[in-house]
Amino acid sequence: MRYLSYILLLLMVPLQLSGQVNPGARQIALSHSDLAQSNDVFSLFNNSAGLAQLNWREAGVYYSPAPFGLTELANGFAAYHEPASFGSIGIGLSTYGFELYRETQISLAFSRLITEQLFAGVTVNYKSLSIKNYGSDGIITLNLGSLFYITQTLRIGFVLQNFTRSSYGDEKEQAPIIYATGLSYDALDNLTMNISIENEHDRDLSLRSGIEYGVMEYIDLRFGFSNYPVSYSTGIGINYSIFQLDYALFTHQDLGLTHQAGIIVHFGFEGSRSKAIKSYLFE
Repeated sequence: MRYLSYILLLLMVPLQLSGQVNPGARQIALSHSDLAQSNDVFSLFNNSAGLAQLNWREAGVYYSPAPFGLTELANGFAAYHEPASFGSIGIGLSTYGFELYRETQISLAFSRLITEQLFAGVTVNYKSLSIKNYGSDGIITLNLGSLFYITQTLRIGFVLQNFTRSSYGDEKEQAPIIYATGLSYDALDNLTMNISIENEHDRDLSLRSGIEYGVMEYIDLRFGFSNYPVSYSTGIGINYSIFQLDYALFTHQDLGLTHQAGIIVHFGFEGSRSKAIKSYLFE
């Protein structure tokens, strides 16, 4: 019974809190509303089309050892981005759970600029599920993403996760099929507003919004909200030299409050990420 209780916990929490088991601290601080922004290495797990906005190498690590005080919910992610003349390549690893229940994932993404305004990306994931005393299984899923610059300050994005409708064993829809779209608007040089809508099969629509404000060149403040599940988030980003340190504070209506942190190392710019991208794309 103890094993069964732990397994049920691990299965139910991602359904209630899908954003919690997606990286990184910056994205969590924005309540994962940044689908049409997607401009760091963790875009690999969200909207891989955004990787092609980066003309520099970048690596990131995010680890949450005990969300909401529960070590059973531990999750960690690592990602690397490599730009090339033919497009952008991303590689990612992730883990979720503990010794009784473990989900792991290896991701390989490719993204490129299709036209002057349109980016497209595809991610192939190998997902492995292991439950102690019940066995293990693995599947391959495919995610598709796009990002379109309507103007230099307004973007729209689309994502389809698990395009292949893959599932563990003989059970259907264990790996969810998710559709999402979003808008991102640079209201000012240092202020970006995001909104997105996510639809998972047989579940309510999730409306997400977020604001990222650069109070100075090296400090960003972030705020976010999601209606399903109801959650509020905030965070800060500190940019120093080649390092980006991110912290998020996240609250959930049932599970309470938790903290997140992550680090990104980039090779190719200093200061404002948004300005570096616009300089690369438009100047």
